[in-house]
Amino acid sequence: MKIGFIGTGVMGTGIINNFLTAGYQVTVFNRTQSKAENVISHGAVWADTPADVARASDITFTMVGYPKDVEDVWTRADGVFAGAKSGDILVDMTTSTPKLAEQLAQKGDKLGFQVLDAPVSGGDIGAKNGTLSIMVGGAATTFEQILPVLQAVGKQIVLAGSAGKGQHMKMSNNIGVAATVMTMAESMVYAKAAGLNMTDAYNVWRSGAAGSWSVTNYMPRVMNGDFAAGFYAKHLLKDLRIALDAAADMQIDLPGAKLAEKLFAQLSQEHGDEGVQAIVKLWSEFQ
Repeated sequence: MKIGFIGTGVMGTGIINNFLTAGYQVTVFNRTQSKAENVISHGAVWADTPADVARASDITFTMVGYPKDVEDVWTRADGVFAGAKSGDILVDMTTSTPKLAEQLAQKGDKLGFQVLDAPVSGGDIGAKNGTLSIMVGGAATTFEQILPVLQAVGKQIVLAGSAGKGQHMKMSNNIGVAATVMTMAESMVYAKAAGLNMTDAYNVWRSGAAGSWSVTNYMPRVMNGDFAAGFYAKHLLKDLRIALDAAADMQIDLPGAKLAEKLFAQLSQEHGDEGVQAIVKLWSEFQ
């Protein structure tokens, strides 16, 4: 089975390398070709356009920055839809809007394609280690077809429901990510101000009721002054805004997510290209 992948950023690179390790032939495209050199050096084949990727592949994945990028790479003249063949499976792994996922699925169905939304969680570590959580929206029959492929890059793989439901599950997940990153940061600021040993605090938190993925994986980075992005602060801000828009459509209130949106908007003014763990910089420095 031939795989296409569009988007060779932090997450895409790890996913592509795991596909290659699993023995799949992978054709890739990225807006900036130099950023694809890592996967090309591991055996991926470069294509000049998204359409060329789809044309060479049985399953085409996209993982780009923002919903507008998804719409562009799928629908432009040399986009995914233009190159896909009847019966192909097309999968968007970008964290995007549920509405756009539904629209792409509807258009794909009319054109004879099988379309899934499949956003992921687990950060750069999960992408590198092939342990991502993958939340899929779309037809159950298509999900079953693609499951063995997804198992090469993910550990927890769930069919969330119809088109767009994968994105809804990702929004629910990232509301929790924002909350745990914020509480981790506040806990660290408090512990530092009280003169506590941060390593001891880390060991207590990760093994007790305060434990979370954020504590386990981000707290050591903060302690080491490492604010490189495994998950960009600006991308979490994007996700929170998508979640709040969806919440408004569903007529529900998310006060914690609203606070997180304000804080990550403030953070992204200067530190948007750093990781979400940089939220601690709003209150203290750990370098």
